[in-house]
Amino acid sequence: MVIDGIYYALGFTLGGLAVSYLTKPAFGLPLFILAAFCLYFFRDPDRAVPAGNVAVSPADGKVVVVRPEDGGTRISIFLNVFDVHVNRTPISGRITKVEYQKGKFLVASKEEASTENEMNTVTVEGDGSRVVFKQIAGLIARRIVFWKKPGDTVQRGERVGLIKFGSRVDIWFGPEWEIAVRTGERVSAASTVLAKKKGS
Repeated sequence: MVIDGIYYALGFTLGGLAVSYLTKPAFGLPLFILAAFCLYFFRDPDRAVPAGNVAVSPADGKVVVVRPEDGGTRISIFLNVFDVHVNRTPISGRITKVEYQKGKFLVASKEEASTENEMNTVTVEGDGSRVVFKQIAGLIARRIVFWKKPGDTVQRGERVGLIKFGSRVDIWFGPEWEIAVRTGERVSAASTVLAKKKGS
């Protein structure tokens, strides 16, 4: 459980108790439901991370794009409000760059969200490879959280941040990677293999 979920749940619960006390118990029910949803939304389950020369998904969700881009391949994953929103690093290595960009809050499932929305771009380098992934805000998601900084060393599948309430994550792989997923597939952060290193 991400601590943010507990804070949100406590706030809604206290609000529900106040409303129930001042009016009728039934009037506080929507706030209690929101409290329960926050506990569900901010869940953070442990995941088994595959071994080998592979890159794992940085997010839960549905693959909406797999396409050649800038000499490599971009994979885009759309997260709805029912997905786990904790983000993981695709590969082990060192974070060499973190770049935050202000932008719009378009529906995250739309292609324009990859370039126009508010986002946080992270570059990880390790074992001769460079993987770039973006935490992208959506229509409802207005808060991108990243817990690491440039220079930090991370292990494949390690928790690095989250995006609150519906979002998108893009990942760019260089030509040394063989893509292992297709558009329309559902993936799980840290446990689904997105790509395999060629020749391994």
